[in-house]
Amino acid sequence: MRIQEIIEGKKEWRAHVARVKALPQDYQIVYKEIQKYFYKVGPVELTEGTGLLSGIIDLFEEGVVLGKGVLEVTGRDVASFCDDLIKDSKTHADIYQESVNQEVNKAMKNVTDKKK
Repeated sequence: MRIQEIIEGKKEWRAHVARVKALPQDYQIVYKEIQKYFYKVGPVELTEGTGLLSGIIDLFEEGVVLGKGVLEVTGRDVASFCDDLIKDSKTHADIYQESVNQEVNKAMKNVTDKKK
C-alpha cells in the first residue's frame, strides 16, 4: 500500500467519523453498536473501505431528516437488522471455514492415496 493510499484512507475515515458525530445521540449509540457487531461477525466488506458503514450512515441521515427515531429505522432487533444487511456477504468466518475444509480434504486425500 502506497503512502498516498494510506493518507486518502485516513481522510476518508475522518470524514466518515465526522458524519457519525453529526448524527443525534441515539443514532450514534446504535451506529457504534452496529459497528462493533460487524467487527465481531466479520463481513469481508468492512475491510474494503467504508461502503457498508457509509450506507448505514446514509440510511440514518435519511431517518433523521424524516424525524424518525433510530429504532424506527432499524427495528427493535438491531442484530437482526445487521444480519439482514450482510446475509449475502462473505464473512471472515466463511473464509476460515472454507480454508479448514480444504485442508481437511487435502489431508484425507493424502491418507487415501497412501492406502492405495
